[in-house]
Amino acid sequence: ATSYPNVLSAFLKTHGVKADVHEISGSAEIAPSIGLSEAVCDLVSSGNTLFSNGLREVETVMNSQAVLIAQKNLDRDLTESLDRLLFRIRSTMSASQNKYILLNAPSDKVDSIAALLPSMKSPTLLPLAQEGWVSIHSVIGENDFWEVVDSLKRAGAEGILVLSIDQMIR
Repeated sequence: ATSYPNVLSAFLKTHGVKADVHEISGSAEIAPSIGLSEAVCDLVSSGNTLFSNGLREVETVMNSQAVLIAQKNLDRDLTESLDRLLFRIRSTMSASQNKYILLNAPSDKVDSIAALLPSMKSPTLLPLAQEGWVSIHSVIGENDFWEVVDSLKRAGAEGILVLSIDQMIR
């Protein structure tokens, strides 16, 4: 089952696979559970939807990416609209590559812990109700995440919380 019958049919033909292709409109991942098909061909980003439906990736049919294309000579209004759209896209893309981290630290270790955080400008420090403790908030890049968290723990950070960021405006 697939929403992309032409792409799947071409792939199957190229690989010498004979199969009936059932075209469906959206939610292809439920097709096996309702007896419509034995397999699906669908767009996959994280794989979470496949996993939650008891499926797994077995073959990549095609790699793709979305692109935004515009003429060079747009009028002023369209240029402003495009700039606003690009700003929003970039803020979402930037957010997806970062995590928001909150942690508790003993006041006497704030400087050493804050030095480990590659924040946007400077970590946010907030005193906790318990004397001698501070809450530190910052942003960490996805690629460096585990290394930074390990360093923070070794430096004395506790109660580390990590949140996804929806948009990130610099």
